[in-house]
Amino acid sequence: MKENKGNIHSIETFGTVDGPGVRFVVFMQGCPMRCKYCHNPDTWNMAVNRHISVREILSQYDGVKEFLRNGGLTVSGGEPLLQIDFIIELFKGAKEKNIHTALDTSGILFDNTKKYDELIKYTDLVLLDIKHIDEEAHKKLTGHSNKSVLEFAKYLSNNNIPMWIRHVVVPNLTDKKEDLINLGKFIKTLKSVKILDVLPYHDMAKEKYKQLNIDYTLKDTKPLTKQEAIKAKEIIIKAITE
Repeated sequence: MKENKGNIHSIETFGTVDGPGVRFVVFMQGCPMRCKYCHNPDTWNMAVNRHISVREILSQYDGVKEFLRNGGLTVSGGEPLLQIDFIIELFKGAKEKNIHTALDTSGILFDNTKKYDELIKYTDLVLLDIKHIDEEAHKKLTGHSNKSVLEFAKYLSNNNIPMWIRHVVVPNLTDKKEDLINLGKFIKTLKSVKILDVLPYHDMAKEKYKQLNIDYTLKDTKPLTKQEAIKAKEIIIKAITE
């Protein structure tokens, strides 16, 4: 039987910010969104091919599993849900080995089909990036509506799938107090959120854009300070707890 292979951008064997514990992180190639602050523009193009099978990935995992205690396998991107069939097979194989699975996604491709019911059978955690709570602002920021993102969050909540919500705060784009409050109000409606991760915008990808000959539209935007990110998180949490 022919092996299903995923289009893989890269693999990190010692990830510390992609789920609980130390993680084996598989970065998938391809993404439909063009977020203005994306720090991995080299993952956008699906035409870049590096095909690796589930068996090969799990074999690599086994080779470093002694260093991954209290951790597990995270699939990130790009947007991993572009290759949902491969992710299902990978996570299914991981669960057969009792490996904790985490999916790092924007949820932008959610369509509430049976494939998602199959996916969550083998998913222990979803790291969900909510780029912007306002639909029009989300379109300007990413090129897409946020309707499927918010529906995916509700779907995960209804199915009791643990979530870590991630939100990047970008000056003059995602830092408006009203939007932070509305994000908090939305998160309040979700019952399976375990962690809120508010991340400050940084511009460390500038050089990568230059190398790829892609215009970096935020080149004049200053990085957000850690203190400013803390203040933004406090606004969101206040809206969640009120």
